[in-house]
Amino acid sequence: MSFSAEVRDELARCAPTCEYCNLATLAALTRVCGTLSITGPEHYRLAIATETGAVARTMIGLTHQILKLKTEFTVRRSVLHKVRNYLITLPDQPDLKKALVLLGILDRQGALVGGIPHHIVARPCCAKAYIRGALIAGGFVADPRGDFHLEIAINGAELAQALAGLISKIGIAARVNPRRSSYAVYIKSAAGIKELLEIVGAERSVAEIEDARAVKLVKNDVNRRVNAEMANQGRSAGAAQQQLDLIAQLEAAGLRDTLPEALEEFCQLRVAHPDLSLRDLGAYATPPLSKSALYHRVLRLSRLLEAHLAAHTSN
Repeated sequence: MSFSAEVRDELARCAPTCEYCNLATLAALTRVCGTLSITGPEHYRLAIATETGAVARTMIGLTHQILKLKTEFTVRRSVLHKVRNYLITLPDQPDLKKALVLLGILDRQGALVGGIPHHIVARPCCAKAYIRGALIAGGFVADPRGDFHLEIAINGAELAQALAGLISKIGIAARVNPRRSSYAVYIKSAAGIKELLEIVGAERSVAEIEDARAVKLVKNDVNRRVNAEMANQGRSAGAAQQQLDLIAQLEAAGLRDTLPEALEEFCQLRVAHPDLSLRDLGAYATPPLSKSALYHRVLRLSRLLEAHLAAHTSN
């Protein structure tokens, strides 16, 4: 089961906070994945198609519980994608129009509603229940072991903007992105996704996200340390090679035999330990020397060679 399916299944099992929360959840389910057909004057047909068992289970249960309407249920199997597809149909029946008004799909005059009617999300708990229903119906939550991403696929710009506004009202920044034939209400920050799922009741999923974030932090810290160490080793290796080249030039110029004892000691140490950094090389000196002390010896050697070359050039 994908992480999205786990989240949807967990949300579908959340208990309502008040007596109107289930209505808000059902309203979101029907708006997000339902299709309304007008079969004649005052005659309608509502069909909800989904590949998610949690959506089908919740839709049928709440429809019978709240609306008391007859439903038709069909299970189809896609040969191409090898997945089940559930179709829940509310056929034309005497109280269907009243139910469509109650769900905020139609207004009292029979016109389609674009946004989210206030009566459905008037209470804070019902607003959360509506968001929960939208997540159950069209939510996608990326596996937290990869990139953090949550989005809800919505048909209709007005509904998408209204849902994003509803999420923003509870303190979480949500944006709307137009797609080819729909809109995506999305959140990309890990903190925002975690907070939203926590608010709507997906506590188990939040715990998985926390675990994934902890693992990511450790991995990122390890990678950062490894990269820094490799960069340091690369710089040290480059500096050591420059010092070996300097010693070779001193020998070629006949200066090696005339070096003071301290400088000759450095040359011997560097030739004996060509891979060590100056900090580690100092431990082999007698007495041990600091990185700064050895660096000053390198500078002295470099100045000696420059002075020698300058003198021969002037001659």
